This record gives sequence, structure tokens and C-alpha cells, in this order.
Amino acid sequence: MDVADVRADLLAEQAALDAVVAGLSDEQWALATPSPRWSVADQIGHLAFFDESAALAINDPEAFTAAMGDLVAAVGGTPDDADNATLGNYRAMAPADLLEAWRTNRSVLADAAATLTNDDRVLWYGPSMGSKSFLTARLMEAWAHGQDIVDTVGAERESNDRLKHIAQLGFITRGWTYINRKLEPPTSPVHVALASPAGETWEFGESGAENSVSGAAEDFCQVVTQRRHVDDTDLVVTGADAREWLEMAQAFAGGVTDGPAAGQWK
Repeated sequence: MDVADVRADLLAEQAALDAVVAGLSDEQWALATPSPRWSVADQIGHLAFFDESAALAINDPEAFTAAMGDLVAAVGGTPDDADNATLGNYRAMAPADLLEAWRTNRSVLADAAATLTNDDRVLWYGPSMGSKSFLTARLMEAWAHGQDIVDTVGAERESNDRLKHIAQLGFITRGWTYINRKLEPPTSPVHVALASPAGETWEFGESGAENSVSGAAEDFCQVVTQRRHVDDTDLVVTGADAREWLEMAQAFAGGVTDGPAAGQWK
């Protein structure tokens, strides 16, 4: 997979979410989503802020580092502080203006991403990331926050094989889930076998491992992005270590967060 392919899938994922929100009423933009404190508008504001930040990280690493320092200084440790620092400007916008701001910021990111090569690394919040992983993280964000919006407004969103990027990211961040919680990552291998929307099988890890996960790719992606509890999916989980991982899986950067409780989406 070339970084240009990841970029193309990122643009497609963003466009798919755009098609969902473009037709929403102002009242729907104000609806509360499953993410605590966040409305539909806040979900798009979050994407707008970090798409702009991602473009800056590619185009001007020094400016990004300075902006990151300003953000850390502005965040006093409470969720409201973080929201004010990242969403404050967007919360002042009408829905039409917010949508246009997101479109502008992701266009800037698209242009910046077009300059990346497979071997590039990009600064981010935490360790730097390889170019493909960096764009995959943006795709994952668009899909995951899109899930919150789809759940809130009752929209239909076609499942597609762009999920493979998210599934792979979810698998390779197993260790990160533990490190982020200051826990020792397990050494036991886990085999993951997922049915893709197109009917293929995606496999990650060691075949025959005692710990395994199998089922629909969409279910797995919802769990590792903390949009569903594993018990609210049809995933088949074998082994205590696989179970432990999926109960706290976190495929995204940032502080420790917990997904929804079991039973919320049954």
C-alpha cells in the first residue's frame, strides 16, 4: 500500500461523512452524540481542528511544535478545558460555516498529504508517525466520529473496505492500549480474522494463536475505536488476553478513555 492510496481512501472517507452532514438541519447539528459533552457540530469541529493541525504538522513542523505547546498550556487538565481549546472557535460558528471550515481544512490537509512519501515521518501529539500511519489515523478519526454522528441522526452509511486501514491500526495498537494505561503489554500473540464488507478475509497476527478474535471487520473497528463494547457486537473472542485487550482497546492517541458500557447498543 502506497501513501497515495491511503490519501485517496482518506479523502473518500471524509467525502462520505460530508454527504451525511451536508443535509442535516440546524436542529440536528445541535443534537447530543454518544461522546460526552459533544454535539454533532462538535464532532465536525474536532475533525476540522485536527485536520488543520495535521496539515500544519506536514507543512511546517516547527510551527506545529509551537502550536502543540500552546495547546498543552491552554489545557488545564479538565475535559472542558480541552474542549474550549480545540472547539471554542468552531462552537461559535453556524452549521453552514462550520461545514465550510471543515471542508477548507481537509482540503489543505489533502494538498499537504500529496507531498508525503512512503518514508516520511510526521510529528504529532506523542511519537512521530510514519506517513501512512499518520494518514490512516486521520481516516480512522473521520470514520469513528462519523459513527457517532450516524448513530445520533439515524443515517445510513455503507460499510466498505476502507475499514482495512482501521482494522490494521486497531491490531497494531494493542501494545499502545496497555502502554497508555501504564500497564505491561502482554507477550501472548493474538490472531485476528475479519470478514471484510466485500467478502474477503483479513488476517492479522499469528495463525493458530490461543488468543483470537473473529467476526465482521466493522464490529472490530467499532470496538477498537471505542464506539461499541465488544459484548454489543458479534465478535467471537477466544482467550483471556484477547478479551482483556478488546475491553479496553484504544486505537487512537491521547489520554486514556473508555468506550461505552456493555448493553448500550444491544
